[in-house]
Amino acid sequence: MRRRLTARQAITAVADDFTESGTPPGAEIPADGPLSWSGYADARARATARTGEEESVVHGLATVGGLPCVLVSFEFGFLGGSLGQRTGDLLEAAYGTALTRRLPLVSIVATGGSRMQEGMIALTQLQRVARASARLRAAGLPQLAIVRDPTTGGGWATLGAGADVILALPGAQIGFAGSRVRPVDADPSAYAAEGQLAAGQIDAVVHADELPRTLRRWLGALGAAGVDESRAPVPGALAATGLPATGWDAVQQARSSARPRAGAYLDAYFDHLLPLSGDRCGGTDPGLLCGFGVRGGRPIAYVAQCGTATRPAGYRTAARVIRLADRLGVPVLTLIDTPGAANDAEAERAGAGAAIADAFAAIAEARVPVTTLVIGEGGSGGALALAAPENTYVTPDSYFSVIAPELAAAILKRSPDAVHATADQLRLRPQDLVELGVARGIAAPEAKAAGG
Repeated sequence: MRRRLTARQAITAVADDFTESGTPPGAEIPADGPLSWSGYADARARATARTGEEESVVHGLATVGGLPCVLVSFEFGFLGGSLGQRTGDLLEAAYGTALTRRLPLVSIVATGGSRMQEGMIALTQLQRVARASARLRAAGLPQLAIVRDPTTGGGWATLGAGADVILALPGAQIGFAGSRVRPVDADPSAYAAEGQLAAGQIDAVVHADELPRTLRRWLGALGAAGVDESRAPVPGALAATGLPATGWDAVQQARSSARPRAGAYLDAYFDHLLPLSGDRCGGTDPGLLCGFGVRGGRPIAYVAQCGTATRPAGYRTAARVIRLADRLGVPVLTLIDTPGAANDAEAERAGAGAAIADAFAAIAEARVPVTTLVIGEGGSGGALALAAPENTYVTPDSYFSVIAPELAAAILKRSPDAVHATADQLRLRPQDLVELGVARGIAAPEAKAAGG
């Protein structure tokens, strides 16, 4: 059986150093708790003797890779890492320190939920945590969670699932329902880290030996407070393709299987990538890459379509990342490449219209600068939803159109042999888009050649 790390061992595993903060002053809790639960004081005493801790969480100031943060770590050996009134005091104090010192909050979570021996008093601690978390969000400070085994109940529904970035250890049991209260026929994979990743509920499954490096990179990307008001530079075009002579030539170049895709652009643009995954509503879209990257020491958020029809989960994930970047003051780069939004029955049931509308809103509301490069197909509103108004560029091997020329011809009741002429009439070539004012310019082949 795998040995579970203590709260302090978990801290040592990721942090360079740690200075514990003391227990905040507060009203004394009766020996057997607010409910006078018989034997509760003895159970706490045994938990302290077993773990050396006075409560189920430890918190304080830490550095990870030389970067400062406030660190919270759960001690599962203390009554199952459950939350009680004094746990709430400690958590509220940790959030308060992060707010006062303007530091990221990192939570290493392992909990069974709220403490039954304190009844509703224990459950209301979740409101305290939610309120403290909301204050950090309003202040533009990031929250990161490392989810250990197990993480269930209110601890998952606040510190865990409420974090901006959620990293989980392989095989960790994660879910609002703990193992003893789930339906007997429940699929166990739905409550594992890998299942939660597939369902879009966490961002990554990270092996323990990779956690320090991964956490250091995330803190480096998100930990600096303050708004970066300069635009992300426009990526250079990766293909040596010349400008298309006709509209249909533009369509063929954009649809070419040999054309560079989003992954190649991201690799060429960033020093390293920190992917984010999932819409937090049960969905993922493998055709959309999202996250934060570092370029020359500067964090930039990215949303990149990969040439497929973008699904509702993709738009919701994009909106989540854009809003996070906006809250943290990080500029955004979007790469457009889609034949359009997914329009099958499943996409409609998943709320395609609402998801696209939310992506439009996230771009429109952003206070940080958003830079867009169309690198392939720009298909209708499914592409425009992620494009920056007045700051969109195009590559020579791209097009942007109100609709695909084949569909335009069909809607206009034209014969199939009129598709090429229709493509010309739509004026979808890169040079047409610049002339029409839809695009600001055509990306040059040299890296960092445009924008800024």
